[in-house]
Amino acid sequence: MSAKTQRTREICALAPIVPVLVVDDAAQARPLAEALVAGGLPALEVTLRTPAALDAIRAMAEVPGGVVGAGTLVTPDDVRAAKEAGAQFGVSPGATDALIAACEAEGLPLLPGAATASEAMRLLARGYDMLKFFPAEASGGAPALKAIGAPLPQISFCPTGGVTPSNAQDYLSLSNVVCAGGSWVAPKQMVVSGDWAEIETLAREASKLMD
Repeated sequence: MSAKTQRTREICALAPIVPVLVVDDAAQARPLAEALVAGGLPALEVTLRTPAALDAIRAMAEVPGGVVGAGTLVTPDDVRAAKEAGAQFGVSPGATDALIAACEAEGLPLLPGAATASEAMRLLARGYDMLKFFPAEASGGAPALKAIGAPLPQISFCPTGGVTPSNAQDYLSLSNVVCAGGSWVAPKQMVVSGDWAEIETLAREASKLMD
């Protein structure tokens, strides 16, 4: 296990699903995080795709038992802003030298994205052996990830992108998968309407996917 990814791997191992969250209203962030954590999904990825994202991270960082991270990290500025907001880990769709350097400079554990064997090998050479497989379904799904894993058994993955309750088990059953990223545990309409009880139920179901 690489020292660079030890903390990332520990976070990924907290639960079988890491909720991928798009938060439009920071006021919804804390109750959303509380519902997901109560349901057994403590690692939370807030994507930096909305103006409310950084405030959402700040709010979620105060939720007991939660480990909040920032997703869609693309630039060094994203990394610095996420760390300042309280993010405890970062997730990126891919990886650049500048992004990796920024995360290392900020001490932010990174789950970098890869979709091919070459990308995975380049990250392994940099000391990263816990990666995000993205976009999972569009890149060939579980069969592709299994095939990549055969010659690269030292690399573990968190597949994200098109993972659903119906195919999550296909990924989670692979020996090189630690967890998967999914957005279905926090449907937009439920978040908007504040249906936290139902979100907690969805989280609890997702938390048992590896049982």
